Amino acid sequence: MSTIYITHPTFMKHKTPEGHPERPDRMRAVNIALEHEKFIYMPREEAQLGRLEDILRCHPQSVIDHLEENSPKEGLISLDGDTTVSPETMTAALYAVGASTQAIDEVMQGKVNNAFCGIRPPGHHAEQNRSMGFCFFNNAAIAARYAQEHYGAEHVAIVDFDLHHGNGTQDIFWDDPSVMYCSTHQMPLYPGTGAWTETGKDDLGNIVNAPLGAGQGAEQMRDAFESRLLPALYDFNPDLVIVSAGFDAHIRDPLGDLTCTEADFSWMTGKLMDVADKCCDNRLVSLLEGGYDLTALARSVAVHVDRLMHG
Repeated sequence: MSTIYITHPTFMKHKTPEGHPERPDRMRAVNIALEHEKFIYMPREEAQLGRLEDILRCHPQSVIDHLEENSPKEGLISLDGDTTVSPETMTAALYAVGASTQAIDEVMQGKVNNAFCGIRPPGHHAEQNRSMGFCFFNNAAIAARYAQEHYGAEHVAIVDFDLHHGNGTQDIFWDDPSVMYCSTHQMPLYPGTGAWTETGKDDLGNIVNAPLGAGQGAEQMRDAFESRLLPALYDFNPDLVIVSAGFDAHIRDPLGDLTCTEADFSWMTGKLMDVADKCCDNRLVSLLEGGYDLTALARSVAVHVDRLMHG
């Protein structure tokens, strides 16, 4: 397997209030984990700045304008109780978009089999018309639309194993059969969406939710994949797999009550690589979402990327 890592120093300049879980130290933890000698030969690229035209495939101009208008010259501005803007937030969000589309270029042009983007702010809570939940632009959705626009991908699968449901991704593709959104997540929990009955407009079937309860972990997560997500993915037969890779379902994470471990993230990664292998010539792009215990995040990213590299 050939894997590329894409990131940018600006991701550490997006500031949040003291004690906020989505903090620059997350990016430091990921980068340190990927400095281990077993990743020494993994190619790396610095992210390019994202293009507004790519964002506009998923969000109206008003979402971009709202972020620009609320970007302070100094200090912090809160868009809501969770989502904070600092002077470098807009730039970091644009680089996160750029990393995501750059990864699509690398994979769709056959330069690598798969890519992992170490990015922040995350994206999967950003709805079509609203930034929320630490997220400003929906990186996974933008990447999917970019693959469709530039490479003619007819069917794109987005698989989200973050602790929290990706309400934004579901919102953007609710009535679009060309994109399948699959999610495991804890429920009830923020943002309150993601019931198994949410299957797309008029039961379209392109939305596949497998909610888990507090205290559940490896057994239930793996069963959700085997019984619900993987059959849907194979039936969909995607041209590309995009992973919203959140690691806050880990037992150590402070924001939830699932009990997954590094072994579970490695297993899920392997199963999604199997889908990419059988359906789309190994094409897979993984984008960092959540994960707020620094030790768990570092260890989980390490096993995720190691699995991407070695199958």
